[in-house]
Order: sequence, then C-alpha cells, then structure tokens
Amino acid sequence: MKKTTLLMVTLLLVLIVQAQQPLYKNAKAPIEDRINDLLKRMTPVEKAGQLNQLNGGIFTGPAANDPGQQAKIEMTKQGKVGSFLNVTGANETRALQKIAVEQSRLGIPLLFAFDVIHGYKTIFPIPLAEACSWDVAQIEKDAAVAAKESAAAGLHWTFAPMCDISNDPRWGRVMEGAGEDPYYGSVVAAARVKGLQGNLNDAEHIMACVKHFAAYGAVQGGREYNTVDVSRVALWNKYLPPYEAGVNAGAATVMNAFNIFDGVPASGNKYLVHDILEMKWGFKGFVVSDWNSFDEMITHGYAANRKDAAYKALSAGSMMDMESKVVVDYLPELLKEKKISMQQVDDDVRRILYFKFKLGLFDDPYKFSDAAREKATEFTETHRNEARKAADASIVLLKNDNNVLPIDAKANPSIALIGYYAKSKADLFDFWIANGKSDDAVSIFEGMKEKYAQSNIVYSDGYLPDGNSNEQLINEAVAATKNAAVIVVNIGLSGKLAGEDRSLANPAIADGQVALLKALHATGKPVVALVSAGRPLVLTAIQHYVDAIVYSWILGTETGHAVADVLCGDYNPSGKTVMSFPYAVGQIPVYYDYFNTGRPLPDSGDQSWKSRYRDIPNAPLYPFGFGLSYTNFSYSNVALNSHVIAKGSPLQVTVQLTNTGSKAGYEVAQLYIRQITASIVQPVKALKAFQRVYLQPGKTKVLYFTLTDKDFAFYDGEGNVHVEPGAFKVFVGGNSRDVLEKDFVLK
Repeated sequence: MKKTTLLMVTLLLVLIVQAQQPLYKNAKAPIEDRINDLLKRMTPVEKAGQLNQLNGGIFTGPAANDPGQQAKIEMTKQGKVGSFLNVTGANETRALQKIAVEQSRLGIPLLFAFDVIHGYKTIFPIPLAEACSWDVAQIEKDAAVAAKESAAAGLHWTFAPMCDISNDPRWGRVMEGAGEDPYYGSVVAAARVKGLQGNLNDAEHIMACVKHFAAYGAVQGGREYNTVDVSRVALWNKYLPPYEAGVNAGAATVMNAFNIFDGVPASGNKYLVHDILEMKWGFKGFVVSDWNSFDEMITHGYAANRKDAAYKALSAGSMMDMESKVVVDYLPELLKEKKISMQQVDDDVRRILYFKFKLGLFDDPYKFSDAAREKATEFTETHRNEARKAADASIVLLKNDNNVLPIDAKANPSIALIGYYAKSKADLFDFWIANGKSDDAVSIFEGMKEKYAQSNIVYSDGYLPDGNSNEQLINEAVAATKNAAVIVVNIGLSGKLAGEDRSLANPAIADGQVALLKALHATGKPVVALVSAGRPLVLTAIQHYVDAIVYSWILGTETGHAVADVLCGDYNPSGKTVMSFPYAVGQIPVYYDYFNTGRPLPDSGDQSWKSRYRDIPNAPLYPFGFGLSYTNFSYSNVALNSHVIAKGSPLQVTVQLTNTGSKAGYEVAQLYIRQITASIVQPVKALKAFQRVYLQPGKTKVLYFTLTDKDFAFYDGEGNVHVEPGAFKVFVGGNSRDVLEKDFVLK
C-alpha cells in the first residue's frame, strides 16, 4: 500500500511539473507547437537577438575577461545573440552554451558556426581540386567526414558549400567552388549539402550554407568584393542552377553575396532573396548575411544609415545578420514604427528556431559539445585515408610526353626534387583550413622520401618563399641534378595565395620559376613540373621546358602521399579539369560554354574579320574536362535511339569506351549538347551528363546516357522554363574539345 501511494505521489508530482513546464521545453510536443509557444513568450529584443550573429573567440580562461568578450557574454545573457561564429572546440562551445541556456531568461540555445570549407581537422583537397575528381560519391563522403569532425567540436553549422560559378582564375575564391559549369556545379553542390547535413538528426552532421547568393563568381576583373553586372538570362542559366541544386538537396541556410545585382546589393535584393529563393524555389530555411554585408549596403550607396540597412535587408527577405549588429540594434525600433511587421519577424525567427529544435538543442544543448568524442573523432586514420583517396583522385595530369611518368624507383636510383614549396609545410595549406595544422600534413618531400625509400632524393630550394628565384638558387638547383635520372620541380603558388581576398591580376608562373625550368631543361634530363596552386595558372611559358605537367592544386593533409602515389604510378591519374586553363592572361575569362557570335572563328581558312585575337589562339591551353592518364581511352560508335524525338520522349545515347593502353584506370566520359537555333541563343556546348568509368586494359564498355526535356530546357530572363523544338547536336568524349558528335531533332 505504501509503495502504491508513493508511486501515485511521484506520478502526480511529474504531472504537476509537466503542467508548469513551458510547452517549448516539452520534448514530446511537435516542433511547430513548441516554436509557437516560444514566440509568444519572446520580447522584440529577444526576437532581434535570434537574428544576430556575432564573431566569438575564446570564452574560457583569462581571455574571457577581455572587455569585448564580457560584452558578448552580457548580450548572450540578455538574449541578444542567436548564433556565434568562430567559437570552436567542445569545451569552448559548452561554456558559452551554458551561459545562453542557464543564464538567459528563456534559455534559448545558441548555434555555433565556422568556415569548414574542405575539412575541419583532417584537411581534404580544396573544393576546386576535389571537383576535378568527378567522383561524386567521394565528394559527399569528404563532406560527411568534415561534418563529423566539426560536430564533435561543438559546431552546428558551416558556411559551405560555395556554389558560385566562375570563369575567372584571377579570383582567389575559385578554390572554394566546383568550376565553370552550371550542370556539374549543381551535381557537386547537392553532394556537398547531403554529405554535410545527412538528415540533421544526429550529432555527426551539421547545417550547410549555400553561398554566395547570387552570382558572386562573376565579380568584374576577378577582384574580390567587386561589382557583378550580368544579365538575367545569364543569371538563370549560368549562375543560379548550383544554388538551386543545393536548396533542393535540403540546405538549411543560404548566405547573401557581397555584390550587387541589377544595381541592388544582394543583402537587400528582394528579387534574389524573396522572389527567387523564397517564392520560386520555396526555400524554407533561413538566410544569413556575409560578414557585415548588411552594414556595407551603406558603403554601396544603397542604405542611408544603419537603421535603413536593417530595414532594407529584412524587407528583402534576408534574416540573420552576421556581425554588423544593425538588426539587433534597430529591429525593436522598426517594429515600433511599424516599418517591419511582427508577422515577418516571427516568420524569420521561426526558421532559426526550427533548426535549433531540429538539431535537438532545446532537449540536449550540449549534445555536440563532448570533449571525449571530439578527441576520439578528429584526425583519425580512417579520415586521413579518405583524405588521401580524395587527393589521389584530384590530381590532373596535363602533359606526359614520351611517357616520362610514372617514375619507376628501380629505374631511377636518384631523383632530383626541386622547389621550396615541396618542403615548406607553411605554404602547403590555403586560407580556409578550419582547425587543420600544417605541421600535421605530409609535405611533397616527405611523401617522396617515403615512397622512393630505395632512391636517393636530392633536394634543392630552386626559388624563394615568394616564388621568385635568382641566379644562385638556380645554379644550386642545377648542381643538385648532377646524378639524377629525372627532375621533379614543384612550382606554382603558395597556398597562402588561395582564398578570400587573394585575387591576382596575373595568375601565371613566376618569371623566376620559368628561368629555373629553362636551366633544368638545359641539362637534357626529363623534367616533371608539379604545379601547386589554388586556381588554374597560365602555363604557356613552361610548355617547352618540361616533359610532364602534374597539376597538384592544394591537396590538404595527405598532399605528399597523394603526389607520390601518382608520380610512382601506384595511382593512375584520373582527374579532369573543371575550369579552362588560359593560354594567356588576356584571354580571361575563357570558358568552354561560350556563344557562337555572328562571326565565329573558323578552324581553318581565311580568318579575317572574325572574332579572334591577332597574337594568341582563341582556345584555352587546356580545355574544360581535360586530363590525361597513364593509359589511353578511345571513344567509338556513338549512336542514338532515334534522330527525331518528340517532346516528352527520352533520347538515349550510347557510346563504346575502350581502354586501349596497358594500365587499368578511370575515365570520365562527358556528354554535351547544343541547340542550333532557339529564341534565346544557346552555348556551343553544354554539359548534360557524365560517367566515371573504371576499365582494365583492352576492355570495352558500352555507356548509356538518357536525356529528357529537362536537359533540353533553358530559362528566359524571368526564370521561365522553355523547351523548344529544333535541331540539336550531341557530343561525347573525354573532354569538351575532343568529342564525337551526332545530330538529332526535337519535334
């Protein structure tokens, strides 16, 4: 009897507690009901706080006593902060989350965000290099590893993937994207979102952020933060598809771009944020500014002051304010003046709260901040193995005269390795390395010493840390090659010159490095150029002085291992370019999906009064989709299921792919189309499909591609889809230049 009475009392107490507990704290209630309950309890100041993201820093130890940090802590207690960026580590995030949850009035948890662009602790190849693998499954897996390490460090959110299409290697941020093609960029964007987010129902994935919306890759002159001025036709057909693919893949957030579009800054651009993102695409996540971009509308000349900037950003549909503080400072006032409605604010705040509930932060605010899991998860052997696989597949072989590669250790007992960057770990990484450490990485020198353990690796700097050289360094490099059978020269750019605020007017090989190659070429020994850079460089000046060119980009933690894997032939290079490599700087921007013009340059014959340069070719040095292998592939017997198809009917394209060489390897078969005549002029080629195929020597495989109306469609300037009848060409091959073609008609 006593036990029964005690049980009933206990049950009664539980019911009383539950009745007194706010609905938003009831883990069993539907998320929407919890959000509605919380919104009713929030003041205008607290709602403005959810739209405020601050730059964090350190909140434990002596650093927490800094006046600036104390001010942020006080704002957190007052409910004036919804998110912090640049607070990392389980202990740091837990400490700050504890303040938000236990010392603010409503205990709303914070979102912690960080730029995890290509890995958190284990650093993968830069996204541009990774895209050159054309291995979508690996790209998704790489993102999942980055998310797992980030989540273990207390993070909920990263500002990736960058979905900006760019034709301009002068722009330092091309390293963050997937290149120049909207179709392939869309495939990669979706894979990265899926890898980062999973289903957002565990502590191993984080929110993705599609950026920079929109068209930031078209900055004039390739200069960071510069103006964008493109037509709406170009916007819809060239630049928007990857953003839409990321949104359709479920991206939780989208970031405003820094640039203007149609003369209006992206942060205050209603056409971009409201009309396209929210209305046309039905985006249900939330929009975050780029760093201070709300406030920068004043400098643009669009907003009169900080209050006006807050008004115009929110009126356009932008939501969370990164670091400029205009929303938290002025939203209560704008509400009081009825310039912004409470309904709109509630809708904005609702979206942010939804993901806090979705991530489970109201029920377990510290589920991501687990120091033991952080230690066990970061930089594991499994993650490093994935980074090595990704790096192997990202390397692009651009030239291999006389099959100088691969380098057989037995046949080459002495190898000269020239190049300061080959040893310098400080130059190995780019700007976006999250919490990666260059000292943890494998240098090219280390990778080659390990791989060629039985060979004598003779090293010389060859050039200075800034990439330039002098007579003494060149002479020392030549002397180092005295007994070498082959010379490997690591040239290019320091990783420090890749990323944001790293635009270059002349993305080319430094004159001193060209002089170095010229001197090494004069030795009569085979010269292999190993090019490190975060962008395509102009390589025309070195062509005569090298037998092979291996483009190794910026490969991350496993750089040295991957480079050695390819040089020795343990990995048969399979990467294909995703940006065209310019013949000269004056060509930039140069890209494969150009328009024909009224006076296209003929392949031969009289070229007078045609669209051309007098001093260089029109074509890039290396086209989009190009990459060699240690074996050879041939394409034959392209066939269509019909040469006349009706709208709504699929077109099936088949082609025979044969490995005609002596080694097994991957080939990326690419399919392009061209519509000959349309109401809006179409590019000379547009990628519509690809397959990454592994073939043994002598083997043939028939590849099947199916095209539908979606592949034949294009947009007008208002985003309306058109599928128009007419003549088409379909092209299949190993790159955008070297293709077989067939004609068909869409009726």
